[in-house]
Amino acid sequence: MRNFRIPLIVGLMHALVPTAAMAQNGPPPALVEVAPATEERMAPVITVPGTVVSLGDSRIAAEISGKVTWVAPEGTLVKKGDEVARIDDRNLSLTLGRNEAQVKRLEARLGYLKLDLARLHELATTNHTPTSRVEEATSNLAMVEQELAEARIVRDQTKVDLDRTRVRAPFPGRVVTRLAQVGEYATPGREIVRLVDTEHLEVTAQAPVSLSHVLEDGLAVTLRNGGQLVATSLRAIVPVGNTASRTMEVRAVVPADAGFVVGSPVQIALPSSTPERVVAVPRDALVLRSDATYIYRINDENKAEQILVETGAADGMRIALKGEDVTAGDRIVVRGGERLRPGQDVQVKADLAELY
Repeated sequence: MRNFRIPLIVGLMHALVPTAAMAQNGPPPALVEVAPATEERMAPVITVPGTVVSLGDSRIAAEISGKVTWVAPEGTLVKKGDEVARIDDRNLSLTLGRNEAQVKRLEARLGYLKLDLARLHELATTNHTPTSRVEEATSNLAMVEQELAEARIVRDQTKVDLDRTRVRAPFPGRVVTRLAQVGEYATPGREIVRLVDTEHLEVTAQAPVSLSHVLEDGLAVTLRNGGQLVATSLRAIVPVGNTASRTMEVRAVVPADAGFVVGSPVQIALPSSTPERVVAVPRDALVLRSDATYIYRINDENKAEQILVETGAADGMRIALKGEDVTAGDRIVVRGGERLRPGQDVQVKADLAELY
């Protein structure tokens, strides 16, 4: 029995050695992702409601009279110049044929008169024909030239009218509503379809007139659509205030990849004062607790330092910090901070400077 107990005790001692060493050395380093604190210009913001609108929203009308023979269905995606409707073109096709025949007849007549005038000139040089005959031929040639020019204009006008029987999209977009049906009679100005450009969008909002000294074309702003934040800029300020609401219109650019839909309600964050220079960190760096808000900074020894913070102005994904505890260039934990403890060793998994 004694011979069996000795190996068992030795084995248990060897098994306990790693556990004891682990307890002495502490847990392994925590994996975190970091981004630098930066120095930026920010200002307190106010949020105003806005609406997504299209840069192209038109009711496309007919330019010529005739029976409607085809209208693009709702939802059809078209490019600039694509047909959205057609009008009966049979009468205009016949008219064009008649115009072409008239042009060819006058071209043939003009060719004959030119040859005839050349012969008369030869005869006039030998006194075999009177000068009045040459003058008459010259006059006839000039009149036919003018008739031919007029006939060509009439033919070209018919071509224009014939092309107008194809109602075309003036810009790329989608057919939203059919305002005329097949079989109805169209007249110039009769609305056929409503076409909306769903790719080139912007946000319109009403801002307080009191912000006129702060807002300017090209100013960086943030759009909020539900939980989505989109950094963009003001395209234009309309510096004309409404006397009742004391507001003025602002227009903000909607990036192509934002995924907004025309008519969607959004919020636009506008600066309420002149921007000041502050130290900012990503919003994801904030660790929110019921009694305080703090962040974790990684020092030169790759240990986590817990810092209580007070937040200030925000701009998109970044938020300003009040005080001087954090400086530009500090490595701030943006992912993995929820489980960190002050003084804990960390291993930096990635630097997300470009993301923020």
